[in-house]
Amino acid sequence: MLLRITQVDAFTNRPFAGNPAAVCILPKAADSAWMLNVAREMNLAETAFLVRQKDGYDLRWFTPAVEVDLCGHATLASAHVLWEDGHLKPDSQARFHTKSGLLTADRRAPWIELDFPTTPPVAAPPPAGLVEALGAKPRFVGRSRFDYLVEVDDEATVRGLTPDLNALSQVQARGVIVTTRSDGKSDYDFVSRFFAPQSGVPEDPVTGSAHCALTPYWSAKLGKTELVAYQASARGGELRLRLAGDRVRIGGQAVTVLRAELTAGNMAS
Repeated sequence: MLLRITQVDAFTNRPFAGNPAAVCILPKAADSAWMLNVAREMNLAETAFLVRQKDGYDLRWFTPAVEVDLCGHATLASAHVLWEDGHLKPDSQARFHTKSGLLTADRRAPWIELDFPTTPPVAAPPPAGLVEALGAKPRFVGRSRFDYLVEVDDEATVRGLTPDLNALSQVQARGVIVTTRSDGKSDYDFVSRFFAPQSGVPEDPVTGSAHCALTPYWSAKLGKTELVAYQASARGGELRLRLAGDRVRIGGQAVTVLRAELTAGNMAS
């Protein structure tokens, strides 16, 4: 059985920027080992697998190494594919049943707005080796549901980081978010980078789920509920954020770069 797999660059409006994700819509639930093998073959930060249900889609995300509980850019990519390929009408909401509960996406052309749970960080002592692995002095260290969040002094520090990824992989978390307030030379409120060698992703280009922690953090510090953020990886990406209680609305754009047929269609291990 042939399956279509679509590669989408998320949190960008141009090809070869933002964060690439693969999206595969399945006729039925698949074996986890098979999905992980497909994700390894795609070798992208995330591969998303969807199965149609009466009231939306079951959605699971895999890095080349593990299944994850929450992923923003692959959810954005999935919604983009559902509308672009005609699985959903343009004015229909995309509804996803996931390990993090019900997630939704709405078109706000040319943007897509995701509705995600917040994961606010709580101040925590830095775990052994974290500061040394980053090579930067923190102003704040916190722990969210998934990650450590580290605020540093300035934007130049964030952009110039060259962490020891082998050492960083020993930190017990999904990944490490490094952030600071924007230097004022752009319209962005804050910038960040995200490193997740623990999850098989040395540096993630643009991480929607990290902004579930970044949004409440910077909203409290800056005294505003609407924010514009930039993830300063080599590919880079822009996010528009709105804090709404214990939810965060994450806005991004997406562009399809590749469509292919997946011939390894035996979805059982």
